[in-house]
Amino acid sequence: MAPSGLTIAMLTYRRNGYLAEVLPLLVREAASVRSGGEGYAPVAARVLVVDNDPAAGARQTVVQAAAQAREADPPVEVVYAHEPEPGIVAGRNRALAESAGSQLLAFIDDDELPEEGWLAALLRMREATGADAVTGPTPPRFEQSPDQWVRASGVFDSWSHPDGQVVGSADTGNLLLDLGTVRRLGLSFDPRYGLTGGEDSLFTRQLTQGGGSLRFAAEAVVTKRVPPARANRRWALQRAFRSGSSWARVRVDTHPGSPLPLRLKFALKGLVKAGLGGALAATSLLRRDLPARARHEVDGAGGLGMVVGAFGADVREYSRKKPGSGS
Repeated sequence: MAPSGLTIAMLTYRRNGYLAEVLPLLVREAASVRSGGEGYAPVAARVLVVDNDPAAGARQTVVQAAAQAREADPPVEVVYAHEPEPGIVAGRNRALAESAGSQLLAFIDDDELPEEGWLAALLRMREATGADAVTGPTPPRFEQSPDQWVRASGVFDSWSHPDGQVVGSADTGNLLLDLGTVRRLGLSFDPRYGLTGGEDSLFTRQLTQGGGSLRFAAEAVVTKRVPPARANRRWALQRAFRSGSSWARVRVDTHPGSPLPLRLKFALKGLVKAGLGGALAATSLLRRDLPARARHEVDGAGGLGMVVGAFGADVREYSRKKPGSGS
């Protein structure tokens, strides 16, 4: 049975330069599935941009793209929604609400670029397997060549699985959702994760724990931009720390029993990982083995993050200055 409709949703926050480049690619992807293709049925797709800037700074960029998309062949609907409440969760839940008339929802981030055929690959995997959600790889695209430490650290590497493999969770930078399943399970993004990240891992883990299936489509590729401000050791270690925190926190929050034994388990595991990572990093420093040192330092930071996340502490990656605070 052909889907009744699909929304490609992208959250954005003050990245109009990126936005102007990616919107035509999303329009291309939406148009490409209109008539169906090998392994998937026709679907009418539209593009939704949720602007999380309180000043609605992306509006004009989206309006211009929408006008161009209406003149395309075939025409594609591009919709603008303003969500002033700060935080990535508010934006993602707004995307769910704005997609109430769709059967399918594909999430992509505003710092990503879909390769041609991305959406078709997600749809093919869904139809071939009956999956309730499909994800894919997100290899990095460095805007400036990074140093050896950054490349060796693995922080920006895409995850990879065999095509069609079942996975337990995913992020929303490259994710197709069957909204019928989402509604049946009563899922939404948890506000507790609004400024910390990890909301997507929690959401997809809740989906799979509720009986939904999540598959990996190796051909559904989006590349993720890495600006110079992020392609450095300090930012990479902060990301590793936050990822370790989210990993532990999500598993505690989705554990059906008493959380205390799991908290203690993950805290101990994190301490061991941090200690071992630190010791091996020091050894690698003495041996002048920079690639090994980078990997071990990342492991150590992730272990410390696990300790913090095991006890539910917030690591705020998406916090913002309050208007007029001057801080």
